[in-house]
Amino acid sequence: MISQIHPIPAFRDNYIWTLIGDDGANACVVDPGDPAPVREFLDSRGLALSDILITHHHHDHTGGLVDLIGRYQPRVYGPAGIAGVAETLGEGSRVAVLGVEFSVFEVPGHTLDHIAYFHDGSAHEGPLLFCGDTLFAAGCGRLFEGSPAQMLASLRKVSALPPATAVYCTHEYTLANLAFAVAADPDNPTLRSRVESEEEKREQGRPTLPSTLDLELATNPFLRCGEAALAASATKRLGRPVTDETEVFAAIRKWKDQF
Repeated sequence: MISQIHPIPAFRDNYIWTLIGDDGANACVVDPGDPAPVREFLDSRGLALSDILITHHHHDHTGGLVDLIGRYQPRVYGPAGIAGVAETLGEGSRVAVLGVEFSVFEVPGHTLDHIAYFHDGSAHEGPLLFCGDTLFAAGCGRLFEGSPAQMLASLRKVSALPPATAVYCTHEYTLANLAFAVAADPDNPTLRSRVESEEEKREQGRPTLPSTLDLELATNPFLRCGEAALAASATKRLGRPVTDETEVFAAIRKWKDQF
């Protein structure tokens, strides 16, 4: 069982999510790009690192593996082809950490090997999603390897999860993402209210994460590409009528890249 989930800040804006078991002795970390803050956190609390979950191969998510494996000998799960991953996972895989079972699904787009971990909430207070760089608060990952169609399909998988799902993404990009979201979806009152709430959190030095899927469905432009407001923004951006959802997504994702 999971008793607590902590964000360990790393680099400039990464969070390394740390799950602590209800035994108070074992922990699991997600995407440890930097080993130093993980070691400091674990050692300060007398925790053993029993498991590591990896979502994709980028160095800011995997750079701590060698160090942490050498120090704690955890079980390491993730996509194929990543040095240090002992158990490779893909669509339909299931993995248990700290006595809690996660379903795995493939979410290519940001990278081709990207996976996400979902727990239905049966052994926790509610459903959980560790989605790496696929879905962000008010945004989504840049398309380094995949196509717009692949990323949109991945986001549809995420959108189909229970609305109460807590979304644990791995970067504090929320305020920048919201600035773009307001440009792309300017008449969304829920979005404008969210801006105020998230700004207040950051002013107080608090993370804006985790988010919730119902909030993302209401305010994240990349989950709203089937809405008329986003089609209108894509049409204005491209200077021609745009109605196809994939084309809307591609247009606003490219716009975000240049925003």
